[in-house]
Amino acid sequence: MTDGKGTGGVYAVVGGVGGAGATRLSVEFAAALARDGRDTLVVDASFTTQGLAALVPDRLDPDVTRVVTDDRPLAEAAATLPLETSGTVTVAPALAPFERLARAKTSECARRLAERLSTASDRYDAVFVDVPPVGANQAVAAVTAADAVALVVPDSERGADAVPRLCDRLADVDADVDTVVANRADAEDTTVGAANVAVPESETTALSAAPVTAGASPPRPGVLGIGDGLPPTVTASGRRLRPPPTVGQPLGRVRTQPVAPPREERLRLDRREVHVPGWAGSDM
Repeated sequence: MTDGKGTGGVYAVVGGVGGAGATRLSVEFAAALARDGRDTLVVDASFTTQGLAALVPDRLDPDVTRVVTDDRPLAEAAATLPLETSGTVTVAPALAPFERLARAKTSECARRLAERLSTASDRYDAVFVDVPPVGANQAVAAVTAADAVALVVPDSERGADAVPRLCDRLADVDADVDTVVANRADAEDTTVGAANVAVPESETTALSAAPVTAGASPPRPGVLGIGDGLPPTVTASGRRLRPPPTVGQPLGRVRTQPVAPPREERLRLDRREVHVPGWAGSDM
């Protein structure tokens, strides 16, 4: 790490639907800061899809799932990408068989993940967490341990429909959506009315070829800026649209309201009380 670095924030990048692009944007956000001399870490909490592993050609052992199941340091699962930037992008992917994936989703492993994220924020300028649609313990741990949450959805009707659903789900676990990102958006006509930021589609589509931000021109100031709770967006053509939505506020054509969970189990993650709806008596 470079001199004077560390004590950064934890940023959860949540995919609102499958294939929204949260993995790719997590890496691009990190690379944008690395280009500016910051040291960043991207942690894979999307244990099922394991997309971040595409950036590491050699099989990692341990991976992030073994870190939480065997109670090991996160640094053991980390690999620094070979980028020509003044800062660094380090990734901690998940790459595991089904049996270990199941164990990594228990409530105890979720607590360990939250602890590892907190520790990592003392070592890096920014820690990004690639989070799947929130429906498992490790995803709850990631969003409740985060300093800010970005919800990534495709710029489509499917993406627009996902926004109120995910805002409600995050509210159920006492987490807020700070930024809604419409990914692969049309520069002139954004479909997701609730989006704060629109990110156009990249000519480079393969995740294994990411990040492209490391060699791109600097992003426009104020677009997903640090003051907004998240680092700069991946391209100079990203557009800021409106302030972040809150639960109960109209989101485009729909309105979301808080939903009280019918049943709940209380977990303590990173010194916060978290309500996990519908998981009483189960660790999955």
